[in-house]
Amino acid sequence: MAIRISIYEDNQPLRDALALLVQTTDNFELAGAYGDCLNLDQQMTAHRPDVVLMDIDLPEISGIEATLQLHRRFPDTDVLILTVFDDSDRVFDAIKAGATGYLLKKTPPARILEAIQEVYEGGAPMSPGIARRVMKSLHRSTAPHELDQLTPREATVLALLAAGNSYKMVAAEAAISIDTVRTHIRRIYEKLHVHSVTEAIAKYLTR
Repeated sequence: MAIRISIYEDNQPLRDALALLVQTTDNFELAGAYGDCLNLDQQMTAHRPDVVLMDIDLPEISGIEATLQLHRRFPDTDVLILTVFDDSDRVFDAIKAGATGYLLKKTPPARILEAIQEVYEGGAPMSPGIARRVMKSLHRSTAPHELDQLTPREATVLALLAAGNSYKMVAAEAAISIDTVRTHIRRIYEKLHVHSVTEAIAKYLTR
């Protein structure tokens, strides 16, 4: 089944290029391309995308505000931020709002397509520099008693996920099966009282 993708980008040439990229990729289906989020609820209800590519600097309603709305109203839809902004405040605000991944617009097209696939498969892709910032903040802000709840293997799995790896990539890196990765993730969720990778990272960032 094709992955349905909606695009929110106010730069029309870039929006058109992204739309064409999606339309010409096997197993991907364009579920709308828009210049703002003013009719977000209606568009989401009508087209039900699996993944949304979201710019941050949009007119009237920012991409971060829109991501928060999506996370609350359509929790099964993943939001992949695609923006020029790499400052920590926007990165963390987007993650806290519910974004599943965060890429910079200078990311090569092939990597954007890979990231969409990774998000769909349960990963949390990030541009390398963004992932490093998240990891540094995670180490600075995580309370010791929270870390103590996780086994060494669970901590490794969470760190790999926070760095933007898909379940498959985590399994390969940690030399375990994907089923084992899923088991560790379920236990991480239980210990941190969260329901997604994004929520686990956001909980770390707000401690």
